[in-house]
Amino acid sequence: MIALVCPGQGSQTPGFLAPWLELPGLRERAEALSDAAGVDLVTHGTTSDADTIRDTAVAQPLIVGAGLLALDALYADRPDTLASSAGVVAGHSVGEITGAAATGVLTPQDAMSLVSLRGRAMAEASAITPTGMSAVVGGDPAEVAAALDRHGLTPANMNGAGQVVAAGTLEQLAAFAADPPAKTRVIPLQVAGAFHTVHMAPAADELSAEWSDHNVSDPGVTLLSNTDGVAVATGAEFLRRLISQVRNPVRWDLCMETMTELGVTGLVELAPAGTLVGLAKRAMKGVPTVALKTPDDLDAARELLAASTSAKA
Repeated sequence: MIALVCPGQGSQTPGFLAPWLELPGLRERAEALSDAAGVDLVTHGTTSDADTIRDTAVAQPLIVGAGLLALDALYADRPDTLASSAGVVAGHSVGEITGAAATGVLTPQDAMSLVSLRGRAMAEASAITPTGMSAVVGGDPAEVAAALDRHGLTPANMNGAGQVVAAGTLEQLAAFAADPPAKTRVIPLQVAGAFHTVHMAPAADELSAEWSDHNVSDPGVTLLSNTDGVAVATGAEFLRRLISQVRNPVRWDLCMETMTELGVTGLVELAPAGTLVGLAKRAMKGVPTVALKTPDDLDAARELLAASTSAKA
């Protein structure tokens, strides 16, 4: 069983989309996704600088759009489909929207419309109070949790593999970095707000008002939720969770536990890839992984998917 995983914000780098747009039809596809989002994915994925694509309103559509383009490339001219070759799909944070589109819960156009609103709403919420996020790597989990609580920070992403992402005001993060738990590294992240915390409540409210009654389909492949790592059977429930997740912690650790319990034998990460494969190598030891960083990685991913398809047959 292959897991297809979709990365979240912070995975983007300047120019990362350029090689993908050289593939037949993908530039035109990117332009169509840009129209749906109201964000120029081609420019931001090729020539925009790091500060520009760090903007939440730009970063989120860019990441989801890139994932959908990589998915198109992965299955171009192939007889099998995602439903026949991948057994489970999961996205990290905004990557849940990519996952929803990959499994048919959302159309690609709806996914881009939703992520555009999500990015704008979260950027506006971030502007209310200067906030941010820092990865905390290593240390005793109980001591890390106690230190976060002492500084008023939220464990916004429980990523597993010894990594927790702390979120809060810039003052709280600075105080935490000056007094870190023993045997930890504190790494500021290139994001513009305290995502998945109470600071994002205005964004969650706006998304709920605009999208809670939107028509969606049920997933065609097992789709895991960041809320608790469990598979969600209906599109309506996944959408509800996706909206709520904006202000609640991401439990990627539980998603990886579920993948292990389901018997995942390989993992493919869509572009802009690398982060989730890195976590899987530490938490899902022995499971082969492929990070679709550039089109050069497509053959390795297809081989992994083909092996899974053959095993099912």
